[in-house]
Amino acid sequence: MSKTAALYQELAELDKNHFLHPTSPIQQQQEQGPAFIFKKGEGVYLEDIKGNRVIDGMSSLWNVNVGHGRTELGQAAMEQMSQLAFSSCFATFSNEPAIRLAAKIADIAPGDLSATFFTSGGSEANDTAYKLARHYWILKGQPSKKKIISRKKSYHGVAMGATSATGLKPFRDFTNSLAPDFYYTENLSAEALRETIEAEGPETIAAFVAEPIQGAGGVHIAPEGYFQEVRKICSEFDILFITDEVITGFGRTGKMFGMEHYGVAPDMMCFAKGVTSGYAQLGGVVFSKAMFEDFKELSAGTLLHGYTYSGHPMACAVGLKNIEIIENENLIENSGKMGEEMLKGFKWIQGERELVSEVRALGLIGAVELKSDKGQFAPAVVAEAAKRGLICRSVIFDGMDILVFAPPLTINKQEINSLVEILHDSIFAVEQRI
Repeated sequence: MSKTAALYQELAELDKNHFLHPTSPIQQQQEQGPAFIFKKGEGVYLEDIKGNRVIDGMSSLWNVNVGHGRTELGQAAMEQMSQLAFSSCFATFSNEPAIRLAAKIADIAPGDLSATFFTSGGSEANDTAYKLARHYWILKGQPSKKKIISRKKSYHGVAMGATSATGLKPFRDFTNSLAPDFYYTENLSAEALRETIEAEGPETIAAFVAEPIQGAGGVHIAPEGYFQEVRKICSEFDILFITDEVITGFGRTGKMFGMEHYGVAPDMMCFAKGVTSGYAQLGGVVFSKAMFEDFKELSAGTLLHGYTYSGHPMACAVGLKNIEIIENENLIENSGKMGEEMLKGFKWIQGERELVSEVRALGLIGAVELKSDKGQFAPAVVAEAAKRGLICRSVIFDGMDILVFAPPLTINKQEINSLVEILHDSIFAVEQRI
């Protein structure tokens, strides 16, 4: 047995015996071991310990926006850790990277979003948004405003509050004792939102939360005018509008934030993932200037909400450097241009392959929807693509049969063409077996 094979066997056994994987089929792990054991990343590529090189068509988890192997981010982390690795931000303690990142996010965020509460990731950001939305209405003397409305194909994370807000039912069915007062409206209908608000009573509703583009629910893009009407409805009924930009933020859609496509601004915005491109764990919630002014005026005591790693100096330093890379390398512009190329490729596949029913993309987030009248085929296509050197993801909740994509914003036309060719061949291979 070669050294590589021996190493893989050793690590695979350790993996099966000691590593409970997130969002993974446990039986598959136990029977087959880890699908890949990655050791290196460079640009849009990942390489495993066997030497297999694959295109990371998902930016791992929609988050490696600036691509793999960016030594600048490692350098930023090392320099900050050498000076101040960690200090608490409780009791008004602070640090320069957290202060400067909060100011930078205020500068680039839509509307008058101006003050950030930092978290360690997207689930915490969403939990924070719902919790502080309810606290806000308590401060305003309206404690009955506590219901959170989301959409039926939404995904907002796996912490208890974030799971409760997630419209994809299998995530809620996974556990019990979910947080109360969460409600779900039809996916892309502003009128349905109005009807839900009127049925529940606007005096009982704290906030409505929505992703600018639904990611894990199948990359559903809002129809023209939808978010403009949502903003109008929330303002009309005095309900906070929260946007979940965890996936769509920091250039993913061809804008810095996804909501910029619609010309409206939220009262609160959740972010994570692309803020550091996955090089450090960081997320947060940004509040409008009006909300922050109310917090300052009405809060008499301590804000009894905080995480150990809120405002983590090293993570914030990485976030600052990451945003600098996005801006200096024009990655938002590249996301828009390469997103058009990716969509063009998807449309070519749709014309060539009978199994494909619909394609869509906005910037570098896209989907290929399959005809599911004969069954669900997306997982089989994902498996074929992995064999051929492409990582993508399937969405099969509630009868959907969708392939989703979100490659790094650094991707070039040649790499887009490779992604498209592998995807075409993978779908063709599955069609041959039907």
